[in-house]
Amino acid sequence: MGIFGSPWVGFKYFHQMFEMKYFWTVTGNTVKISLLKILVGFPTPIIFALLLNELVSNKFKRIVQTISYLPHFLSWIIVAGLIFQLVSPSYGLYGLLADTFSWKPQVLLGDSKSFLQILLVSNVWKEIGYSSIIYLAAIAGINTDMYESATIDGAGRFKQCLYITIPSILPTIAMLFVLGLGGILDGGFDQIFNLYNSMVMPTADIIDTFVYRVGLVEMQYSFSTAVGIAKSVIALILVLAANWIVGKLSNYTVF
Repeated sequence: MGIFGSPWVGFKYFHQMFEMKYFWTVTGNTVKISLLKILVGFPTPIIFALLLNELVSNKFKRIVQTISYLPHFLSWIIVAGLIFQLVSPSYGLYGLLADTFSWKPQVLLGDSKSFLQILLVSNVWKEIGYSSIIYLAAIAGINTDMYESATIDGAGRFKQCLYITIPSILPTIAMLFVLGLGGILDGGFDQIFNLYNSMVMPTADIIDTFVYRVGLVEMQYSFSTAVGIAKSVIALILVLAANWIVGKLSNYTVF
């Protein structure tokens, strides 16, 4: 009946959401997976950019950059297909190695611990190159006179990186960290939706996959909308809090 013609139910679906035990389960899964991705996935592009910056050969550097960028442009459907081919105990590379070395093969995507490890490794592999672009751009903007002065003073490549490069890109690191915390309740719908199964559902089910099932599959549009709004509000609070904390610790803020 439209927005103005439909009855107003107030906070009915929000009460229903907060009283549902499984909602807190998927929220905990979302936070856990997102924190693990930040813990593993946030520093790796920084380290990768620093290592690329130390390469002497520009030709080799461009080749490495190009190869590392390519996975970002693959959809998670394709990446999931590659993962299935690699970790399958019957016809994948993992199964072949198990037969060769007489291992007892396991269903890696059916084990919660292995599933989380596959999530983290595949996420890093897919995004490390593309995520390093902004750090490489920040490094390219550093005044080269500082490196020349450090060389004259006897500083090696490691000390130049430690005392010049890293402090110079700290504003960029702080900004991306704050923005990354804003997506802590995302978890990565495309990745998980294409990889998870009923065996790892208690560990891998996140808010986005829960909203998909409840809203689109079960057609509970009002309830799923309430969950989506709550998620957005919490994400906004996290961004504001992270921006305030980072500003207090480093004096670098997004806004």
